[in-house]
Amino acid sequence: MSPSQPSPPGPRLPVPHLRVEDLRVEVEGKEILSGISLEVPAGEVHALMGRNGSGKSSLSAAVMGHPAYAVTGGRVLFEGRDLASLPPEERARLGIFLAFQYPVAIPGVSVHNLLRQSMKAVRSARGMPELGPREFRALVKERLEALGIDPSFMTRSVNDGFSGGEKKRLEVLKLALLEPRLAILDETDSGLDVEALEVIARAVQAMRGPDRTMLLITHYHRMLEFLRPDRVHVLMKGRIVRSGGADLAEEIDRRGYEWVDPSAGTEEETGEGPGRDASAPAAAAR
Repeated sequence: MSPSQPSPPGPRLPVPHLRVEDLRVEVEGKEILSGISLEVPAGEVHALMGRNGSGKSSLSAAVMGHPAYAVTGGRVLFEGRDLASLPPEERARLGIFLAFQYPVAIPGVSVHNLLRQSMKAVRSARGMPELGPREFRALVKERLEALGIDPSFMTRSVNDGFSGGEKKRLEVLKLALLEPRLAILDETDSGLDVEALEVIARAVQAMRGPDRTMLLITHYHRMLEFLRPDRVHVLMKGRIVRSGGADLAEEIDRRGYEWVDPSAGTEEETGEGPGRDASAPAAAAR
């Protein structure tokens, strides 16, 4: 090949990338998201903030394909692929992960079995061999130590009798083991003391990299003090009303939300005050 001829391009690997285009979502006939557009480039961490009832958890549920959330307009793309026709399990196999705000208990199913089967399904979808028992135990032990979790945790039923902090640690343990390309963390910081928050933030920070995109949903600035995002977006009444850098979260922490969009109203006007369960359709706007 002569010097004047360009070298042929090398193989291009898929890059993590989330694009939400004018997304409108209804739950039980009520519009929850009113035309959200959002783009998270590969390797970046974006934070999504807003009051209860603003639509943060609804966006995460719509991206994950929760059947109670009816997409009435717009679309969600992951790595350029429209997710509209894919059920949640197929989205998970593609590399999308959602850490739940309110993880459910599964009595009779051990944490060990849940993690083992989840890893088996994800690795199979990626064309990777299943881990042997010894390899699996070694990997889990490493992740447990990083999160300060006692090994006996693995023999317990999933979230059955777990404290709030234990539930959030399990969500982050799943994140660390499944290594998704798109990770959505729905208020993983809520209900945690400062020590637990720092442990979880360090674990999430360790997952950052050019091949992973993260969307952090939070009410508070605490998590973002440990895990500084590339961008911050503020939702009010199902719309993104402002975006900016990490300093936007700091200003919200100082001044609250009214200055962002005074016409957006209060939590009482949205009908979604604190304590509502975002995992239930009736509270879908959280």
